[in-house]
Amino acid sequence: MNARYRDHDGDDAPLITLPNSQALATSIRATAQVFDDPKSVALLGRIRQVAPSEANVLIIGETGTGKELIARHVHALSHRSNGPFVAVNCGAFSESLVESELFGHEKGAFTGAFSAKAGWFEAASGGTLFLDEIGDLPMSIQVKLLRVLQEREVVRLGSRKAVPIDVRVIAATNVRLEEAVAAGHFREDLFYRLRVVNLELAALRERPGDILPLARYFVDEYRRRLGYGKVSIAADAEHKLLQHPWPGNIRELENAVHHGLLVCRNQVLRSDDLHLSSLQLRRPNAAHSAPLDATAQLEQALLALFEEDREALFEQIEEMVMRTAYQHCHRNQVQAAKLLGISRNILRARLIKNGEIDALR
Repeated sequence: MNARYRDHDGDDAPLITLPNSQALATSIRATAQVFDDPKSVALLGRIRQVAPSEANVLIIGETGTGKELIARHVHALSHRSNGPFVAVNCGAFSESLVESELFGHEKGAFTGAFSAKAGWFEAASGGTLFLDEIGDLPMSIQVKLLRVLQEREVVRLGSRKAVPIDVRVIAATNVRLEEAVAAGHFREDLFYRLRVVNLELAALRERPGDILPLARYFVDEYRRRLGYGKVSIAADAEHKLLQHPWPGNIRELENAVHHGLLVCRNQVLRSDDLHLSSLQLRRPNAAHSAPLDATAQLEQALLALFEEDREALFEQIEEMVMRTAYQHCHRNQVQAAKLLGISRNILRARLIKNGEIDALR
């Protein structure tokens, strides 16, 4: 939904929300975006410039910054707005299924293919296809995706007949694809084919002017769902919101406000009602520490653990290494596995075992 949001202070700013935001209580996606901070206002101006074109778009931003919202807004402002908007998470499918999901398959193409099925490219014909977590695509699929973008046609799995497509592609990632290209994990030609237009979403901590308008929007949204009357945000709560680094971005803010409304009293959201994350942001300077120093620190930490005489210590260390690599790579399984020099299946199995990800993800 695209609208303007006027809060109780009379401030007016463009607002976009996901159409099914009430069904996304456990999602990590941002469900609303307010363009009040100067950085967001500048981004909105750029979106309005590029949206009417047919150019492919690459959106870069941390998890929870609202990449799908921006993609939907580009679609809404384009000449394709009357066509479908199809959103696909490229990291949600196994390597064996992703080709069938994207490009479709014919009956009997593989075990279990009891009927022909159109892929997401065909489903988005006449509209926009949003490919989230594009960095998760296996190299073999990247080659086929590049060909689809060049030829403007797809060939279903198990077929030799090309099907013409009329689709604008918007891709998104929470990792720097330039680094993935340099490391040989992402095709350079595909990168440039996708990055005709580049939209970079600043993290919430980098656009503080959006924090309070978003908080007020979420207060109004959730107090209506909860059947509350008007709820105000106390000055100490506003200060706390502005000081927090928001590692989880907009989605973390939404969750914090939702919880705060559940425990607040007298229709006022106070500082003590806001239970904010204690996660620390990864500092850029940490990567510049001398490798020898980091190795020495790790060795000292291991010696300290050995002194504690813990049970199953190796398993605990292995779990910590995989979990830390996964978080370091912004929860990108493919990049984390490559960083550790192991297969994605091994990493995925361990993350599922440790409850880090859901088995169906």
